[in-house]
Formats: sequence, C-alpha cells, structure tokens
Amino acid sequence: MSLKTLAIAAIGAVAFALPGLAQSVISVEDAYARASSPIAKSGAAFMVINNSGDEADRLIGVRTDIARKAELHTHIDDGNGNMSMRKVEGGFVVPANGAHVLKRGGDHVMMMGLTGPLNHGDILRMTLVFEQAGAIDLEVPVDLERKPVHGMKSMQGQMNTGG
Repeated sequence: MSLKTLAIAAIGAVAFALPGLAQSVISVEDAYARASSPIAKSGAAFMVINNSGDEADRLIGVRTDIARKAELHTHIDDGNGNMSMRKVEGGFVVPANGAHVLKRGGDHVMMMGLTGPLNHGDILRMTLVFEQAGAIDLEVPVDLERKPVHGMKSMQGQMNTGG
C-alpha cells in the first residue's frame, strides 16, 4: 500500500470517527414526558442535557413519531404576569462543560398533534438533533405524577436553566 493510499485511509477513518466522538460528550438524564389530559392533542418533554466537552453545542431539533410535529419551545413572560409559549428559532445552547435544563415553565420539547395518548408508564421514542453531536435517540418515560422540580434540586447552580 502506498503512503498516499495509507494517508487517505487514515483521514477517512478519522472523519468517520469524529461524529461518534462528538456525540459522546452530550448525555441526557432525567427525561420525562407529560400530557395535560388523556385526550390531549399536545404534550411536552423535559430533561437535563449535559455537555462534557470543551465546546458548546446547540440542540437544534427534535423528532418523534408520537406527534405530527415536535418543536423546541420556551415560556415567555410579557411582564404583566402573562406567560406564553413560543417556538425557539435556532435552538438551545448547551454550554461547554455544563448543562441545559428543559423544564416545566421554561424551555421544553413541545409535541403537537399527538398520534395517541401519553399514558403514565408509557415509553416514547424521541431523537434530539444537535449541531455538533448529531442525532441522539432517547427513550422517554411518560410520568404524569412527577412534580415540576423533580430531579432538579441536586443540579441547581450547575447549569443554564433556559428561563
């Protein structure tokens, strides 16, 4: 094998390995989904996204078969005590060596046009799409009993909470 062929093969191997290396720095914990009622047409998912890498990444999209549309949303206070939800263009930054929390009353995954009920104990499949790490598949439990701050207490002060 010539030196040129060997160099091309090495570059190819590194190029294929990089997405895997980038993906390994993003992890998700404490994920769960909720629906407002058994006949709800929408639901939301919440989680803690950790980034152990030295560079920030950005969650730019989400996919799931349980809804016709899934988007990244946040709650916005108009200053008069009125909260509204809005789609977030550009996604959520997950800081280097930090985390970003998707939580009730803040940033979250919004699932609209549910194709079936979200029953307590069900598991839904979801794919998070990041600029650097690419697609990460998750199994998200439906937990209709969880309190808004469940799982967040031990992580306060360590992350970007999104609002």
